[in-house]
Amino acid sequence: MGRHSLPDAKATATGRVRSPRRRTVSIATALVLAVAAGTGVAAQSGLLSFADPCADAPVRLDLAASPDIAPALRAIADRARRDRVTTDGHCLDVRVEARENYQVAAALADGSGPAGYQVWVPDSDIWVDRAKGLGDGTALTPAGTVATSPVTLATVPTTSRTMGWPRKSYTWAELAATATGADGLLLGSADPARSATGLLALSSVAESSRRTGAEGDTRTAATAELLTQRVSDTDTHVLETLAQDDSGAEKGHPRRNEAVLLSEQAAFAHNSEGSGSANLNLFYPTDGAPVLDYPYSLVDETELTTDQSRAAMRFMTLLGDEAAYRTLREHGFRVADTALDPTLLRTAGALSPQPYDGNDAEPPSSESRQWALGLWTVTVRSARLTTVVDTSGSMAAPVPGRDGQSRMDITKASLLRALAGFTPEDEIGLWEFATRLDGAKDYRELERTARLGEPVKGGGTHRDRLSDAVTALKPVPDGDTGLYDTMLAAYREAVASYVSGKFNALVILTDGSNKDDDSISRSELIKRLKTVVDPRRPVPLIAIAVGPDADRNEVDTIARATGGAGYEVSDPAEIRAVMLRAVMLSAGLTGPGSTAPDHS
Repeated sequence: MGRHSLPDAKATATGRVRSPRRRTVSIATALVLAVAAGTGVAAQSGLLSFADPCADAPVRLDLAASPDIAPALRAIADRARRDRVTTDGHCLDVRVEARENYQVAAALADGSGPAGYQVWVPDSDIWVDRAKGLGDGTALTPAGTVATSPVTLATVPTTSRTMGWPRKSYTWAELAATATGADGLLLGSADPARSATGLLALSSVAESSRRTGAEGDTRTAATAELLTQRVSDTDTHVLETLAQDDSGAEKGHPRRNEAVLLSEQAAFAHNSEGSGSANLNLFYPTDGAPVLDYPYSLVDETELTTDQSRAAMRFMTLLGDEAAYRTLREHGFRVADTALDPTLLRTAGALSPQPYDGNDAEPPSSESRQWALGLWTVTVRSARLTTVVDTSGSMAAPVPGRDGQSRMDITKASLLRALAGFTPEDEIGLWEFATRLDGAKDYRELERTARLGEPVKGGGTHRDRLSDAVTALKPVPDGDTGLYDTMLAAYREAVASYVSGKFNALVILTDGSNKDDDSISRSELIKRLKTVVDPRRPVPLIAIAVGPDADRNEVDTIARATGGAGYEVSDPAEIRAVMLRAVMLSAGLTGPGSTAPDHS
């Protein structure tokens, strides 16, 4: 930001930008190795000659690039045409087209690409991995890294000051805790399924949070849930969600964000265009900012002509010269083995003592990235949950240290908070249970499982009706815990009413063990549940034992018969977080490095 002076960078021993560990530094050498078998040695072919005059027929090379780096690559290609740069005596004519990374990766993965391009420069090797993921797609030949840009948290000035910028620093886990805490943070992100920036940030939150303890996965799930409420389609769109100034109208705008997950280069571009009043400030997490690494890949090399392969090599060598480095820095990118540019950093919003020099941290592992993407997919996928709440008399017991509030009071507050996090497309229902609650039955449906945004008679929506029903829950003074019959009946209904395309689950909250002498036995319950389970209509049972009288081992044993699991909370206020974690685990997302889920 122009109004700040930039102290000396906390540079590395060489004062230079570090390149990703898994990439070769010499991009020209890498490309030579990649294409030598098909095109011959560059020196023997005259490939590196600048002296030969242009022939009549230029060599055309089409390059698909990530939208953020496309302008810089286009400028370098235009200069090459102006300077009449040659490849084997023919003018080099490189045409650069901006294409969304996820769209190119999908086309390459299913074999429908390439569509008229010989080189691809996405913003991250995430997309190269995804393009190769199916094994039947278009072949890629990686050939080095063009530039880098770290992933950061970008904030508007008022928020950065509140968070203590630039002197206060955070890990990714601490940033997630700040965003999901009581005061919250209006945090936006591009869709991690479509944005390497979003996926790298969420993966970093996952790895950092897991290092903090057993609740790390829950914190990551809460972060993902928060982001789903303020997600944008692409990195370009996420910038449009930022508050434009400090006016009351902007602060009160429901879709405005005060912080976004963003690359340093995107912040540079944003701040370069702004007046200064809405410029962004950057937080660089102390446990390492992952980088966008802009890999250069030949697309389906077997289909390239010799001239095209040599032209691809020629252009790659140009990207490694000082003129190209200067162009890349002018567009806000870092380039390997060059000193950090104070102007770039200042414009992007970096200010010491934030660790913007890039502390050479390992990027999130492929396993972490896959897990985070799976978590995101489950989180954004519409849910269909039937929630069954224990209303036995013991739910009136006070919770220690909670100012006289009962188990039921806090359970209802937690459920209402969880309900607020669901979208209008999610389907939620509500049952209650206690012994002989409805004649001989121990259970009663209060609200059917339906779409929250569905209008209801008399005005309002199903969400409104459901909120009222949760608020009206109260313990039945003489009621006991009629658990087994309720579990069987509710599970049968959940499977029978299964909706394809949604995450279906049955959530049961109980503060005790079964106390109905007239019910089926536990062994009979498990036997009958197994007969109801239908692999084509998966409905995991998520059983949450609340308080000291509940038996987590029992509900876990029962729930596992359906592919679900049991959990235990000592304080009903923890129910919402455990529900998030339970949904994640029920979808098979046990977290990178985990061997078994922890249900405590």
